[in-house]
Amino acid sequence: MKKTLNDLTKEDWNRLFPIKLVDHDPEWKIIYENERKRIIDKVGNETILRIEHFGSSSIPSIKSKPYIDVMIEIPKKRLFDENLIANFTELGYTHFVVPARENIEAYSSFGKGYNVDGKKEQIFHIHMCPKDNIMWKQIDFRDYLNSNLERAKQYEKLKLELATKFKNDRGAYVLGKTDFVNETLETISKKAKGQQHI
Repeated sequence: MKKTLNDLTKEDWNRLFPIKLVDHDPEWKIIYENERKRIIDKVGNETILRIEHFGSSSIPSIKSKPYIDVMIEIPKKRLFDENLIANFTELGYTHFVVPARENIEAYSSFGKGYNVDGKKEQIFHIHMCPKDNIMWKQIDFRDYLNSNLERAKQYEKLKLELATKFKNDRGAYVLGKTDFVNETLETISKKAKGQQHI
């Protein structure tokens, strides 16, 4: 019987989908816009309250995995809604529940383009949660790096080091970026507070 994404072990993911960073591709923005339209046409604006391209592929000045990361805001009552999940399944996505951890509430994640037979397709990764989920701070992170080239290049340098060290360990690669992301979000928060006092 053929394996599905839900059957893959952590070791399978690391072996099949190693970390590989490439130069920014301007086509990514177009690919995102086309996928955004497909999602809204399928699901509708009543449910999709906001949709954003985020992650490194949305930051033109740095290298990235060639994945399109998408953040979708939905009403809280639709979180884990079976009909909504079915809509994304029809669009070719596999659903995963991201469990609650530390200060992040559980939310839905979807993947598409990850082929267990090794065939290359465009990979999409969706994070879907209400607006009060801390994941939305990733949009602030994106905007800050897009307006601060020096910080963006520091992030790229860190990612390249981690990609070399943890090519086949996705978890360690992500964990290695955590402090940098949190420090950047702290800087953003301090700047916002400073502007409020002006």
